[in-house]
Amino acid sequence: MKNLKRMQEKLEVLQNDLNSMSDEIYNQQKEIKDLKLQIKVLKLTLQNIENIDKDNINILNEIPPHY
Repeated sequence: MKNLKRMQEKLEVLQNDLNSMSDEIYNQQKEIKDLKLQIKVLKLTLQNIENIDKDNINILNEIPPHY
């Protein structure tokens, strides 16, 4: 009887640990997803800045029409 009770207690602890780990994995997956989205947004922002810079450089290099 004592053995059965100890086994049940151990099983309960393991189940609680498993639930905690599962929750943590879920949270980490969500955080990874959010971070990937932030990276995408940053890449797009950087591309836009680079394009603006290229356009500005082209404008600066143009010869004015009165020359």
